[in-house]
Amino acid sequence: MFSSMVFHPLAMCISLLVSSLHMVAAHTHVHGNPADELVDLINKNRTAHKLPVLYDNPGLGCMALQYIQTYNGTCDEKKSPPEVDITEVFAPDCGVELPTVQTISGRLLACRSHYAKPPEAFSQVLIESKKSLSVLYDGNHTEVGVGLSGTNRNGPYFWCVLFGSGQPNSTFELEGGQALKQSQGCFSGSGVPCSAALMSKVLWSFTGLMVLVAVTGSFCLFL
Repeated sequence: MFSSMVFHPLAMCISLLVSSLHMVAAHTHVHGNPADELVDLINKNRTAHKLPVLYDNPGLGCMALQYIQTYNGTCDEKKSPPEVDITEVFAPDCGVELPTVQTISGRLLACRSHYAKPPEAFSQVLIESKKSLSVLYDGNHTEVGVGLSGTNRNGPYFWCVLFGSGQPNSTFELEGGQALKQSQGCFSGSGVPCSAALMSKVLWSFTGLMVLVAVTGSFCLFL
């Protein structure tokens, strides 16, 4: 009876520590760019409905980030930019070669006061209506780009997804293969982590997980 009372909490402690380490591993898998994880979620959801995978186009991603920045940190639909700006303003500002610019085949946009991790942003922020689902499952899409940005630690936070129907690898091409440097936020396909302003929320979450692992490990040592 005594031995079971001793080893039962130890087993529970080890189980909790392993679970905490799994959460840390999952958290670091994104490599500092939640926009890439959103693209992954979009493609997994589409393939689950027998739709083709979309090409992760960094040109579209940069333009999505530019779209967000026109709101100047306020969730006001009246600040929505004219459609013509997407191709005539945002494309040049990102360094997209103008002859490769094609029509945008769909768009998803959301703004919230608090930061949401990619799974929550996908299922509860961006995809919240039948109209959003119809955009997501449009069979004409061939490529996608995601941009996200937060003005400061208190929000608001913006998410934008732009879809294209052109030929992948030949539309929305970036001059020299690299987008012009963006001052804030991040976009998919860039291979660059988010800016410090947005990543503060992600880093605070990661720090919390590491503290949990440290506390759990210390507790296990004293059992």
